[in-house]
Amino acid sequence: MARGRHLLTTRFVSSVKEPGRYADGDGLYLLVRKRSDTTERTWIFRYRRGARGSSVERSLGLGPARDVSLSDARRRASEIRSAIADGRDPKRSACVPTFGEAADELVAALQPGFKNTKHAAQWSSTLSDTYCANLRRIPVNEVTTDHILAVLKPLWLEVPETASRIRGRIERVLDAAKAKHHREGDNPARWRGHLALLLPKQSKLTRGHHRALPWRDAPAFMERLRRLESVSAIALEWTILTATRTTEAIKSRHDEIRGDVWCIPATRMKAGREHRVPLTTRTLEIATEMQELGGDWLFPGPDLKKPLSQHAMAECLKGLSVDATVHGFRSTFRDWVSEATSFEGELAEQALAHTIENKTERAYRRGDKLERRRDLMDAWERYLNGTTSALRLVG
Repeated sequence: MARGRHLLTTRFVSSVKEPGRYADGDGLYLLVRKRSDTTERTWIFRYRRGARGSSVERSLGLGPARDVSLSDARRRASEIRSAIADGRDPKRSACVPTFGEAADELVAALQPGFKNTKHAAQWSSTLSDTYCANLRRIPVNEVTTDHILAVLKPLWLEVPETASRIRGRIERVLDAAKAKHHREGDNPARWRGHLALLLPKQSKLTRGHHRALPWRDAPAFMERLRRLESVSAIALEWTILTATRTTEAIKSRHDEIRGDVWCIPATRMKAGREHRVPLTTRTLEIATEMQELGGDWLFPGPDLKKPLSQHAMAECLKGLSVDATVHGFRSTFRDWVSEATSFEGELAEQALAHTIENKTERAYRRGDKLERRRDLMDAWERYLNGTTSALRLVG
């Protein structure tokens, strides 16, 4: 083993692209490999096992760098060194996965039993970085109630159905981890007698019914919204103009904007498929304005290194005293299409990235009608700008 330690930096780990094995010291390495068009970074620990003169070099995987930070990898490496020094099997010191690894493993195990691909995609989405970014990086045996609350509190009252599903799925992951002897003690995500005492009572859960602003009131609201100059107000305007979901918008990055199309990756979509959004005159202006702030995020938080918080747009609505939710503007858009335009309903469903339940119909839908949807989104922007009347638009 090398004598030096802590030779790598967090910046190097996140940016290195050249394939190879990079030593952090004393047995810990970052392994970089090319997989198709992506760069895969994985932590490994190399050590020798056996009597002197006949020892064999072995390697232990410590997880992908996207889920295991440099500090976590060093902590795991230290545990392995201690195990070797005590004569214990180092594999048992490295076998505890992160929550992200445990979640991905559980979803893969359950997938054959799911009724359809949409169900599998929803599980993957709710347990991904979209909602559980920080939780995914924590060793599964170290997950606490505070970690669970950090995930749930921003969502609990704003999107109660989604929050409840996330809680149940987190509980399932931790139960599975305990069954594999990766955890001990009570499940911190359990509801009865635990989180039920720590979270406020939700309104009655109703599928798909979020408070929505009547479409006739939308232009006047947009005029008020555009008087604000905060990032959350601009993000809310973007979300309304594109008819997207909160997480799809606030987690967007500059490199997702490709010309006049916003390409939302499958990992951030509820249906688990990439969604293309045609950009209008105003949304292109917003994308350009946000670039001036710097960083990777289209709508950055206060320190620019993180995206806008999950509840920032909801707080913006609250400040404007509007009885509607951010998600409810998708209903506003859908009602406007059906009641005020001649655009076909299928086009609106594609704009909203809704999954077709009918398998036969889904099989025959080949394209995403991007250019046709461009006409629809241009018409939506013109209506919100007050430059078209409430009379039916030609679709």
